[in-house]
Amino acid sequence: MSGTELVGNGRFQYHNDQLYCENIPLAELAATYGTPLYVYSRATIVENARAFLAQAPAGALVCYAVKANGNPAILRLLAEAGLGADVTSGGELFLALHAGFAPEKIIYSGVGKLPHEIQAALDANIRALHVESAMELAQIAAIASQRQQVVSIGVRVNPNIPVETHPYISTGAKQHKFGVSPETAVSLIQTAAQHPWLKPVGVAAHIGSQIQDIPPFTASADFLVGLADELASSGIQLEYVDVGGGLGVAYESEKWEVKSEKIGQWVAAVATPVQAAGYGLVMEPGRSIIAAAGVLLTQVVYTKPQGVKQFAIVDAGMNDLLRPTLYSAHHEILQVRRTSEVRRTLAYDIVGPICETGDFLAKERLFPPLASGDLLAVFHAGAYGFAMSSNYNGRLRPAEVLVDDTTAHLIRQRQTYSHLLAGTE
Repeated sequence: MSGTELVGNGRFQYHNDQLYCENIPLAELAATYGTPLYVYSRATIVENARAFLAQAPAGALVCYAVKANGNPAILRLLAEAGLGADVTSGGELFLALHAGFAPEKIIYSGVGKLPHEIQAALDANIRALHVESAMELAQIAAIASQRQQVVSIGVRVNPNIPVETHPYISTGAKQHKFGVSPETAVSLIQTAAQHPWLKPVGVAAHIGSQIQDIPPFTASADFLVGLADELASSGIQLEYVDVGGGLGVAYESEKWEVKSEKIGQWVAAVATPVQAAGYGLVMEPGRSIIAAAGVLLTQVVYTKPQGVKQFAIVDAGMNDLLRPTLYSAHHEILQVRRTSEVRRTLAYDIVGPICETGDFLAKERLFPPLASGDLLAVFHAGAYGFAMSSNYNGRLRPAEVLVDDTTAHLIRQRQTYSHLLAGTE
């Protein structure tokens, strides 16, 4: 697309003051599919996935964290690219298998696995179940014994490494529900090693999400290698070290950067100690693959001055994108059609229609005077956007579109009111 001005992010750029996804105007997608609408760039997803695969050492397993975005079309794309899957529920396991991820590339994490979910994992013969408590290990052992099936076991360890991120997405400190202490991990792996139907294969840690600094990841990898070496000295040789994910992305425009370089830095930081010790490497990226690949399109319904505030009421709410409400998360918002004229700006709170004061997408953002019908694009909405959406207030979940150069694929239809009756009498 000649003449594109590089103002935007990645495959979302302005051309003649119109915001595009790859080679399709976002306004055209909004007109065709309506708003709110999630739009994803296929090229961005594939590029980020390939960046991890290219940087990873030979034999490493890159498992996409399905929780970040579980759309079946996107999962198929990632499976075809060669990634594995990190799942945290029976539903995510179902989606991963349906999308074509090889069972030997699927790892099942999570603190609350139910018996039927464990059974499903054993039916599929996935790579490993990652245990997060003594009671869970006992449950898996009982099911494995009943089935007389050898089950590969990893143990998620809580390394108690502090990180700078939102407290709701920090997961590696000792007060968190995730993982077990190092002492408990050693005990669980020793128990598994002595059980006829359990096979300990790895140790894992995930210290949190949206972490910008690299050193905590290196510290976690070093910690896991030390734990694996301790077990090896007692005669238990593990196959791999799972360093988790959590690499942060730059949500604010002034910090947007070349993602492949950051991915390379992160992979090198976690791979070096693992490789040096001779263990296989498992990684679980999610946000860093999919966040920048998606935007949420929304339309201004009304504008409303209220005291000293200016509100732009849009047709997307916290039920569509929960992150600003839940985490006070910042998402850049750009106009889909902009003007090159020099105009005064107003500071708007971009709010939705939900009956909650916390229903907002952004606060105090400068725009030229907005009007009903104006289209806005909420950036970095590919991760934990649709995945965390709901029908709160009787709202319908939005459609999702995957753009491939000049072609748009509807990969999820917008809900209709009949969906609100699903499963009822």
